[in-house]
Amino acid sequence: MKKLLFSAVAGVLALVMAPAQAFAAEVNVYSSRKEALIKPLLDKFTEQTGIKVNLVTGKDDALITRLQKEGARSPADLLITADAGRLYRAKAAGLLQPMQSAVYQDKVPANMRDAEGEWVALTMRARPIFYVKGKVKPEELSTYEALTDRKWAGRICIRSSSNIYNQSLIASMIVAEGQEKTEAFAKGIVANMARPPAGGDTDQLKAAAAGVCDIAIANTYYFGRLASSSDAAKNAVADKLGVFWPNQQDRGTHVNASGIGVTKSAKNGDAANQLIAFMLTGESQSWYAQVNNEYPIVPGVPASDVLNSWGEFKADAINLSLLGENNRLAVETMDRANWK
Repeated sequence: MKKLLFSAVAGVLALVMAPAQAFAAEVNVYSSRKEALIKPLLDKFTEQTGIKVNLVTGKDDALITRLQKEGARSPADLLITADAGRLYRAKAAGLLQPMQSAVYQDKVPANMRDAEGEWVALTMRARPIFYVKGKVKPEELSTYEALTDRKWAGRICIRSSSNIYNQSLIASMIVAEGQEKTEAFAKGIVANMARPPAGGDTDQLKAAAAGVCDIAIANTYYFGRLASSSDAAKNAVADKLGVFWPNQQDRGTHVNASGIGVTKSAKNGDAANQLIAFMLTGESQSWYAQVNNEYPIVPGVPASDVLNSWGEFKADAINLSLLGENNRLAVETMDRANWK
């Protein structure tokens, strides 16, 4: 009996005296960011809070599909994905729930977050015009719409209509100009393509640098990767291209975001909201945006030297939720334009 009593007391003492880390909360993250581009920040969160972060990485659409299949049994507490169109899709599928408003409302501009608080942007990217130096003068450029002029026939590289980035660009134009004018734009772009759409944004930039086309449409972070790479060949591609910010005299250059939301299935909601708050601090924003070659979402946090070297620009102030709401119309518009 004494031995049993001693064992019980020892067990209780072991629990009481166990390291705090053993009992810390945890949070499970599904992220489309590659591990190297986010894990150091998550590790720092763990160091500061004692909350363990379990990271699962994968392709954007695959992670959303996974959440749908797992349903309420999903272990995921947070979803990090790129493009407001996908964030809207996740919300529409019932995969997200409202975050704690105090976590983001006083830091993130209203147009960069969901009105019901189910997702919030973490970083911003723009989709400007890239031109080949020596072949195109900046003063020849003005707006996205002006690229339909026949002087650009056979000179434009842009990826396919199945790409969410192009779908969101077209969705933003539908909101600004209406479907009829946007369809005319899409047809004009198709008529001026240097080749059928192929590859990703980096491929469009490389094609322009190689002389396949004189104009490329791509997201800024792809260009940032080339410009900041330790690979001289990638630097050479960036050196041949200039950045032009279109539509500065009207709505501004199209922008989008990478963002985060608490999953409907979250079992660790408090820890999830703590992680979101951590990622919106100035220090976290600076590191995360610079590593990913994107713009910080929190006003006042400076962008990297590479991004600043391209100059300031006026960004389209459209509420990003509208990109998702108009995605179906955008796809239909591109289909009618025969945008492959």
